[in-house]
Amino acid sequence: MIFSYKAIDATNVPMTGTIETINKEQAITSLQKRGYTILSVESAEEKKGLFDKSFNLFAAVKNKDIVILSKQMSTLFTAQVSALRIFQLLSAEMEKPSLRDILIGISDDIQTGSSISSALSKYPKVFNNFYVNMVKAGEESGKLDQTFEYLADYMERNYEVSSKVKNALIYPAFVIATFITVMVLMLTVVIPKISSIIIDSGQEIPIYTKVVIAASDFLINFGPLFLVIIVLGGFIIVRYFLSGKSKNFISHIKLQLPYISNLYKKLYLSRISDNMNTMLTSGIPMVKSLELTANVLDNVVYEDMMNNVIEDVKAGFPLSTAFGKHPEVPGILVAMTAVGEETGEVGAMLKTLARFYQKEVMNAVDTLVDLIEPMMIVMLGLGVGFLLASVLIPIYNISSSI
Repeated sequence: MIFSYKAIDATNVPMTGTIETINKEQAITSLQKRGYTILSVESAEEKKGLFDKSFNLFAAVKNKDIVILSKQMSTLFTAQVSALRIFQLLSAEMEKPSLRDILIGISDDIQTGSSISSALSKYPKVFNNFYVNMVKAGEESGKLDQTFEYLADYMERNYEVSSKVKNALIYPAFVIATFITVMVLMLTVVIPKISSIIIDSGQEIPIYTKVVIAASDFLINFGPLFLVIIVLGGFIIVRYFLSGKSKNFISHIKLQLPYISNLYKKLYLSRISDNMNTMLTSGIPMVKSLELTANVLDNVVYEDMMNNVIEDVKAGFPLSTAFGKHPEVPGILVAMTAVGEETGEVGAMLKTLARFYQKEVMNAVDTLVDLIEPMMIVMLGLGVGFLLASVLIPIYNISSSI
């Protein structure tokens, strides 16, 4: 939870800010460890309204921040800097207030004897189970420098793939938004002036021209109401998606849409291979690696598949045999896993597969973008062509009859 506080520091300077902890008592304890005299501590989440939550999204810790943070920690651990000193240094240099408060809280916990993984686990929105368990494995093996290096490389690869997928959708979204804006302006500003000329001419109006005029009249008369309905509908849809109730529906849709499904399937296979490789290389047991991988896939279908694989592995089946029972897993992944089991190099085989599927995801994104561009041009051409034809043809008929 996030708490806002008012306090006085050791030099009697008033301070305000936010801190993320499990509960209010933990927030007070953490602030007292910093030497603050606490005036008040209140839940910031309870006081937030809808717009406050929306604006707070801009201050949220992003994956890019964690990628950079992991690289910095990897470098400092390799330089044999102590864990406490690392988090103190990073918190002092951190510009983002939300992440700075988290790093200060972690350093406070480490100073009181808490392990790094235990301190990180108090911030599940920033450090997920995968991240925490990787760090825990590094603590147990005494190889935290290698662990943070693995994490930094893994998160950078994952961020690169996810960013590529998201950025691919920006162009079509911008084009569609621009097209809708232009069409609305045409229907509300230009068409009403021309339609009066066409109607006053007394000639027979083509059906497609009547459709355009009717759409123009609707937007002029009911445009504000229509806009309110769209905004409310969008708000309800967004709230539904954010609530988590739509997770099952969205998961199935992602795997059924043409072209899009191929992209997401390769993305999930990339995550499975990369996660498993990273954790097995770090010394995390097979079953635990499978459980953590299932938690970060973000798709119900593949999560259920991984849970079934976990049950089979617990029952004594080899990983390749467990994978082979599910159509979501392609033959190449099953075969490569089987070879890895025979040679004792499952992690290395999964690393090869991870790189393969990452390239496949990149290629799928490029192919999707290449398909979207001509589709957008054709759709825009048809829309503009229909609008112009519905106006110019009646005007041409009027001029011909004069």
